[in-house]
Amino acid sequence: MEAGKTPLLGKTLYELQQITANLGMPKFAAKQIASWLYDKKVFSVDEMTNLSLKHREALNESYEVGAMPPVEAMRSIDGTVKYLFRTPTNDFVEAVYIPDNDRATLCVSSQVGCKMNCKFCMTGKQGFTANLTSNQILNQIFSIPERNTLTNIVFMGMGEPFDNLDEVLKVLEILTSDYGYQWSPKRITVSSVGLKKGLERFLNESDCHLAISMHTPIPTQRRELMPAEKAFSITEIVDVLSRYDFTKQRRLSFEYIMFKGVNDSLVYAKEIVRLLRGIECRMNLIRFHAIPNVDLEGTNMEHIIAFRDYLTQHGVFATIRASRGEDIFAACGMLSTAKQQETKEKN
Repeated sequence: MEAGKTPLLGKTLYELQQITANLGMPKFAAKQIASWLYDKKVFSVDEMTNLSLKHREALNESYEVGAMPPVEAMRSIDGTVKYLFRTPTNDFVEAVYIPDNDRATLCVSSQVGCKMNCKFCMTGKQGFTANLTSNQILNQIFSIPERNTLTNIVFMGMGEPFDNLDEVLKVLEILTSDYGYQWSPKRITVSSVGLKKGLERFLNESDCHLAISMHTPIPTQRRELMPAEKAFSITEIVDVLSRYDFTKQRRLSFEYIMFKGVNDSLVYAKEIVRLLRGIECRMNLIRFHAIPNVDLEGTNMEHIIAFRDYLTQHGVFATIRASRGEDIFAACGMLSTAKQQETKEKN
């Protein structure tokens, strides 16, 4: 990216209209620029050939597309690719491409580091550095080689999306709008620990799917695993969710990482059934990827299957998420942490 230039990638139509108006361009120019960015996916203003040469030159003086390729890619034997992107402040964020038969999912990051400090999460160990801009979030989707074959986007990478909701909502607008990528909201899932202010705003302003990180139905235990529980309890989260309709197109799911001897007995499954009674949702059971210096272990598959079967038999549809990329720093945040450490050592 050129110093002093503002990226166009990540701008909503309204923002593009403000830019074109300030440059004295015709009203329809904003939609033309949006088409070049989000439909044709060009890398330079010079490629926007239906803008006059005069207007391209005016745009080029202060603006650029602002796409940045990944600086590193780690490829797994199962086809998963973990991409590393450098931010202008020399920090690193990850995006993970996950092919699976006819699906191709990209897991994107919304922050450098994270404030939530969940015990089991490598990103939380980094602490919080910065919110990503809409440009930096969308760039993860725009700049990978597989960008034209993606079927799904999940906001489950580094950071807490509801702690950076202004920028996340801008990206969701671009992905789902007629002027943007024109994706159905059903192709996008946003995952959160459940921040109160962000939760209600997201539910009111977006139609994308929602995934809530539960990991235990017991508030006192969840507080130990996830400090955000102190501010907004899982019981309060479920109370808010019970006021919304998830029986139509929008889907609600709960994420549940299973830890050996911590949250994997049927006592927890019974409590989940009680907690979620009357709410249309699904439960995603996840094997734990070990991270350094954390005294948690993953549950064996036999326990996970029994847990899934109990939930499903008692009205909570449950699936077991397949583990992917275990040979390439599988846990979210591990690659960026390693790269950050390597950069510090060089300096």
